[in-house]
Amino acid sequence: MKLRILFLLFVLLFGLDIYGQVNSNLKELDSVLTYLHQTKRFNGTVLYAENGQSIYKKAFGVANFETEEKLTTKSSFNLASVSKQFFCVAIGQLADKGLLKLDDDCKKYLPELPYNGITIRNLMNQVSGIPEYFDLFMNHKTPLDTLTNEGLIKLFQKHRPPLDFPTGKEWAYSNTNYVFLASIIERVSKMPIPEYFEKNIFKPLKMEDSYVYTIKMPKPANHVLGFSELANGRKLNDLTTFDGLVGDGNIYSSVEDLLIWEQSFYTTTLISDKYKKEIFKQVKLKDGSSHPYGFGWMIEDEKEQVYMHTGGWAGFGNIIYRDAKKNRTAVVLSSGSNGLANRVSRDFFKGQKLSVPTTFLIKNVSLIDGTGLKARNESVRIEGKRIKEVGNLTPFENEEVIDGQGKILAPGFIDSHSHLQGYLSVYQDAIAALNQGVTTIVSGQDGGSEPIDSILASLKANPTAVNIATYTGHATIRAKVMGNNDLNRAATKSEIKKIGALLKSEMKKGSLGLSTGLEYEDGFYSSRHEIIELAKIAAADKGKYISHIRSEDISMREAIDEIITIGREAKIPVQISHIKIALKDDWGTAPQLLSILQNARAEGIDITADCYPYDFWNSTPRVLFPKKDFKSIDGAQYATEHLFDADESIMIRYKPNRVYEGKSVGEIAKLRNETHAQTLLYIIAEAEKFEKENPTAYGIQTIMGKSMSEEDVMSFLAWQHTNVCSDGGNGGHPRGYGSFTKILSRYVKEKQILSWENAINKMTALSAEHVGIKNRGIIAPDYFADLVLIDPDTVKDNASIDDPKALSDGILKVWVNGILVYKDKASTQKYPGEFIKR
Repeated sequence: MKLRILFLLFVLLFGLDIYGQVNSNLKELDSVLTYLHQTKRFNGTVLYAENGQSIYKKAFGVANFETEEKLTTKSSFNLASVSKQFFCVAIGQLADKGLLKLDDDCKKYLPELPYNGITIRNLMNQVSGIPEYFDLFMNHKTPLDTLTNEGLIKLFQKHRPPLDFPTGKEWAYSNTNYVFLASIIERVSKMPIPEYFEKNIFKPLKMEDSYVYTIKMPKPANHVLGFSELANGRKLNDLTTFDGLVGDGNIYSSVEDLLIWEQSFYTTTLISDKYKKEIFKQVKLKDGSSHPYGFGWMIEDEKEQVYMHTGGWAGFGNIIYRDAKKNRTAVVLSSGSNGLANRVSRDFFKGQKLSVPTTFLIKNVSLIDGTGLKARNESVRIEGKRIKEVGNLTPFENEEVIDGQGKILAPGFIDSHSHLQGYLSVYQDAIAALNQGVTTIVSGQDGGSEPIDSILASLKANPTAVNIATYTGHATIRAKVMGNNDLNRAATKSEIKKIGALLKSEMKKGSLGLSTGLEYEDGFYSSRHEIIELAKIAAADKGKYISHIRSEDISMREAIDEIITIGREAKIPVQISHIKIALKDDWGTAPQLLSILQNARAEGIDITADCYPYDFWNSTPRVLFPKKDFKSIDGAQYATEHLFDADESIMIRYKPNRVYEGKSVGEIAKLRNETHAQTLLYIIAEAEKFEKENPTAYGIQTIMGKSMSEEDVMSFLAWQHTNVCSDGGNGGHPRGYGSFTKILSRYVKEKQILSWENAINKMTALSAEHVGIKNRGIIAPDYFADLVLIDPDTVKDNASIDDPKALSDGILKVWVNGILVYKDKASTQKYPGEFIKR
């Protein structure tokens, strides 16, 4: 069979993904690996063989990064989990000699183990249910301990950790299984593993580069040193205190020896044909299903007899591929903490189209990384979707370089409370978010959400430029159980159980947690007990709770007590949505409110808040009636005197009479020759009438209500546990287009209540922490490449009540998952946004 690989080097070097038909040019294969090595993404050796003969083998890089000793194809790497197949062969040898049986209970050989009915076969097939040993060792080790096989047996004997599942019921990869196998081999053969392997495997096969090595043994001469490739150089990443044991790893070998090893399966030199058939057979579970794992080999294609196994530990990453029907072999051994060559080789071996991620460099920037650290002059290298390196970086040959011209490079902003998601099927460009540097929106707010399946289907049909995460809305799932017209009461015990089942289902699909809108009528009549019980379900899956609390005005202290109680009783992190003080009588009391929240935190309740930088909100006029007395003139009079400023509160949307849209309540009152209170009652009554006459109508009335003090807003923004949000959609309130840039313009540059570093932390890492998003919000290696380039001199929000969609200044470029999506106030019409699961 001819070698086939797709690689047009000159195209790759200019930064394009590579696809197409695989060809037979070995020089092109060499070009792929050379390119990866030159871009510091591969240090290792590669071998490809047909019919037992090497067609291609080559070494790239160094065996010892400290001495610069060069690699050869006979250099010995730590095989990590590729070692497992060797221990299965050793078990087979003992079985062939009649010294043990595969279905023997392990306690026959390891009587110290606290489990009954687990066989040797169960260990090799990874169906024992025995948990991983890493946490057990770390929880009970002293600083000078090194783990050994006998030491691990004693740990299990003493602490008796329970099985993860009943033996044979599930498949789960556990390194512990293979450590116990090694101990069985030693006890049955009465030989240490290094001696057994040398005598019974390596010497018979003439594998001259292969041996067993642990941290407790003298270091062999032919020993590749593991390392990590970092921006400031290479760092040792080799054996640790776990590596006094064998079984799950710590066999060393070369690509040349591994070809000899793989070819031995065509013979009976080591084991019988009967046992070989067992090695490459899928494991059967108790329910009759099977899993594609044999004895130390993954079954890639049972019918075509294609098998493989990977191995990764410390700085090592390896893969071995075996096509038994066509007698093809591929081996990659690497020591630089990058598995890209493994993936490329895997795709090549399977005859698939190849995609080699390219890199680009952003240099000459003032880097504010999201952690709150001071800005620093560094460069950032992006590989595919992720950040590869941060530091004083030199461009690779022909690498795309973006000159930041000294501007601020920050993580893409995370909007922890957004209503933009519902617009994205039409407005895929997501300019409302991107123009202010937002790369991830969090939907499902105020108790209302779309099912995750619907969001995923929408993203598939209409990809978008921003990432989306979601909470599950309490009111939405409540209505599914209780009906849309029966929500003005507390849920029954059986209804809570059904609502909880819907929440649990969404949590399993990746929901961030539970959101409520308790001031709104769909959630207002729910009991505190109902919310606590549902919050417990979210907490069980390590979710969060976010709430538009039950009152932001006359009953705010009770509402604050409620969310604190929910956090305490459900043992769940709780977040106050768009924290504000809407009661005029309480303006200026933000410090007192924050002291209550701090006391709750001191008690151990993880309570936080998000806040948008405006002193007017956007909702329905009905929220101005805390007692839900929508026909009471006294209630309306109280609202106009204590809850909002009628002359500065604008009706953004009013379908019963479009003439009133864009006018304040005060202006409408003048047109109608009424008091403000009378007009407020009229607005609500006409909207109710319109809704009855148009039952399918949506968004009948929206008011932009002026009812906050900027001093309180600044106090909330300054609190160390407040992150920034917009609470915005695609227009209407200017917050949908300007919240994040307004923070930078007014509260960093003008008011100076926040530093650049503090403000950006509140828009990125702190937001990610509060909602439960990982690997975003910080500029660091392996984080997703969501980035924004900001001109600090010109950044400014321009959205206003008169022009709510005016684009911000100073947001120069925005990247989402490594793709440039916004430049010079325009979309690039790229849509790499992803759904982010909890």
